[in-house]
Parts: sequence; structure tokens; C-alpha cells
Amino acid sequence: MDIRVRGAVPADPFLGAADLFETEHNLDRPVHANVREDPDERTWAAHYDDRHVLNISEQAATSAMARELIVHELAHMARNEEGHASHHFRTEEALFLALSGESVERRKIAHCYQIANHMKDIYADDITLSVTPPEKLVSFFESELARAVSDRSDPSPWPDSRRVTTGSDPEITAVNAAFALGLVERHDIVDETHRLYDLAHAAADDAPEVDLDAFKRRFRSLGADPSASDYRKTLVDATRAYVVDSGGAVAAD
Repeated sequence: MDIRVRGAVPADPFLGAADLFETEHNLDRPVHANVREDPDERTWAAHYDDRHVLNISEQAATSAMARELIVHELAHMARNEEGHASHHFRTEEALFLALSGESVERRKIAHCYQIANHMKDIYADDITLSVTPPEKLVSFFESELARAVSDRSDPSPWPDSRRVTTGSDPEITAVNAAFALGLVERHDIVDETHRLYDLAHAAADDAPEVDLDAFKRRFRSLGADPSASDYRKTLVDATRAYVVDSGGAVAAD
């Protein structure tokens, strides 16, 4: 794999991530990693005909999770190269189909994009968890969910595409908890005595209009290689479940 790092950080986490990734997968296009000084910079990948671009904050690139974060973004690149439906579908199309004729708060629209990102992350982490141990990911979910449940006044997110919290909103926090449970159950990582379940149910108690178990099943049961139409339907159904079925929308005039 051709990975080029631009920024004043050690290259070891990037090279270590590439070595792990290459035990099971590969990329045809080179990866250009841009390390940003802004600590709030999200870790995210962009895809072009001749390269992938990984944007990551200096803080994230030097954190204990650096290698795992980079593997996660490499997994998104792999999904893009293989033409996976989740990584070649415009979220806007699903929102239009799901919410046509509805009046929806702007924050709810933002939450719908996060739900779509969670679905992409499920497919990326199917790859991530095939090459990395799950312990750090589970600990990350646990700590972020504990922070969200205990202090919803803290608006600062984890600077990463897989961030679990979005500050003070209990509804999306409950969906985020469902995502975490759906992923760990999909890969049979923890049992139901794990603290993650207690935290998730605490989040659900604060958002009774969100069906935690239903969203958990949605994330857990995503088909491995859906067609474009199947993926569209799944995302439309999830969007309507969050916005319309939970009472988050009213009919437009």
C-alpha cells in the first residue's frame, strides 16, 4: 500500500495501520494523509479517481486510538473501491424519499446524516474488526457513552468519523448507543453483562421516543452486500423510523 503522511507527527501509527490492514485487504489507489493542527478536526476520508485522502487531527494521530482510527478510514477506502452500495449512495436521496411532505427540524436532519454515517461505519468496521482486536473500540464506545449520559452539557465531540456523541441531544445519543450495541452484537464481541448495555439503557431512558432495541437490530442486521435498491430502502426506513415514527415531524403545509 502506498501511504504518504504530510504533517509533523510520527509515521508509525500510519505504517502500523497499513501493515494490519494489508493482512486481509489492499487498496489500489494511494493514500495521502493530511495531519491538521486543529484538535477538533474530524478524522474522515475523501475519494478521488487517482487517490484517497485521509484527514486527521494531530491530536487523533498521536492518541492511543491512532492506529485503529486509521485502519477504520482505510476500511472506508476499501468499501469505496469495491463499489459497496453504502459508500456510493447519496444520503440526500434517502432523506428526500423518506421525508417528502414532512416538516422537520434542522437538528433532526443532522441526526439523519449521522444515522447514515453509522450505517457506513458498520460496513467499514466489518473490515476493521477483521484485522484489529476489538478491545480498544469497545472501551471507546463505553467511555464516550458514559460521558454523554453523565454530562450532556459537554458539546465537544470525539474528533473522528465514528464519534458516538453529539453533545446534549438525548435522542441521537440513544441512537448512537444502539449503533454501538448493534456493532458489538454483530461481531459477538461482548455479552449482555457488559457495562455498555447499562449505559445504553440509561441513554434510552432519557429518550423514550427512540426505540433502542429496534435501532440496534437495524444496525446489527445490515446485509453484508446489499444492492443499491436494498440499501436505499434500509436507509429510508431508518430515517422514517427516527423522524416520522417517533413523532419528530409534522406534515408540511
